[in-house]
Amino acid sequence: MPDSQPDHSPDHHTPCTDEHLWDTYSPPLSDHMTSAQTSPVASSQWSYREQSVPPDCTDFYSNYTGLLASLVREEGNVYSLAAIEDMLYTGSDSKNIRVWKNRKEFTGFKSTSGLVKAIVIADDKIFTGHSDGKIRVWNASVKNPSVYKKIETLPNLTSIMEKSIKPKNYTEVRGNRPAIWIKHFDVISSLNLSEDHSLLYSASWDKTIKVWNVSNFKCLESIPAHDDAVNTVVAGFDGFVFSGSADGAVKVWRREMPGKRTKHSFVDTLLNQESAVTSLVVNPSGTVVYAGLSDGLLHFWERDRLLSGGRVLRCHNLAVLCLAAAGSMVFSGSADASIRVWRRDDGGEHKCMYVLSGHRGPVKCLAVDDGISERSWTLYSGSLDRSVKIWRVCMQTEEREPSAPANQKDRPRRSYNAGFQTFTDKGQLNQRKK
Repeated sequence: MPDSQPDHSPDHHTPCTDEHLWDTYSPPLSDHMTSAQTSPVASSQWSYREQSVPPDCTDFYSNYTGLLASLVREEGNVYSLAAIEDMLYTGSDSKNIRVWKNRKEFTGFKSTSGLVKAIVIADDKIFTGHSDGKIRVWNASVKNPSVYKKIETLPNLTSIMEKSIKPKNYTEVRGNRPAIWIKHFDVISSLNLSEDHSLLYSASWDKTIKVWNVSNFKCLESIPAHDDAVNTVVAGFDGFVFSGSADGAVKVWRREMPGKRTKHSFVDTLLNQESAVTSLVVNPSGTVVYAGLSDGLLHFWERDRLLSGGRVLRCHNLAVLCLAAAGSMVFSGSADASIRVWRRDDGGEHKCMYVLSGHRGPVKCLAVDDGISERSWTLYSGSLDRSVKIWRVCMQTEEREPSAPANQKDRPRRSYNAGFQTFTDKGQLNQRKK
């Protein structure tokens, strides 16, 4: 296992290992974060730092992989990201959603309560999931794209009033309290869209998954999914929906459409063990499901094997907190402050091609935009070190063998990681030669 330890020089901080999902890591402010005057927009409390990159290293034919730029918050942590084309949306504990265009601050919008735990984009709508248990829906003005307006809060007041009338719409929640089934009563941890973007799935620490109609914002179903907090939900192929929980289980649900209704039935439990399941992703081709765990392992199941006989990659030193996928690549972010880039070959084998080590705190969220070319991607990573880093990741044309580490116990396992490379704090490539 090629475990690349985070740099613990004076400029770095040991990643927090708080057992409750690493949501409270707060390193001391460094000197360059103490003044709001560094921000290009005085009221934004963000600063932009572009990495020096050779001019011929970012064209379509370059094999360059490395750090392009950093976005640094003056205070608070980054919890969620969403990227589409040249736009990046960032969510944090400030209740603000920042919008970046071509890496420059474009605009932003603010909710009234609840830090932003999840962001998804559905055509012209932006859905944000918050720590207050609410989902908020936004869209940009047609006349002025820099102005975003909140168009709905889920569930809305009308739906709440309608459901409140009948006793059958109440369910018992924590503390033996009655609550309407369409409402989340704890943190919304994850949002995801169905393949056709007609349904929105929300996962919550209240142990449920709720299903929403994207067109009219109605809650269609509440699934009592797990015995503990649901950390992640993702819609996949063939109408399957996958959920991961702090109870250590990955479960599979199938979407059924009897008549005009939508219903999800339990299919199977893919994984059931002690370590919390923190993240899930389905690759773009819909052939593999990946699950990141709090013990640093990455489990995966293949579609053509009917999701049976899952396999494991020994991934990180600490918890895998987030996953993203593009092309044949899978990206894993961890509480050990690193990001690993995995490549899946045609035979289903995985190799760790790169280790990106620019963050100083747990990597909490990832987003990837595949708009560069078919063999290179822009990767965004948000961290509890108060920053977003922007990377270019290129598929290697020639694989390099790793060198043997000085410490024998940290020797890489070639079956998983042949050809991996690491990057310094400044995003520069460390070439590892045999």
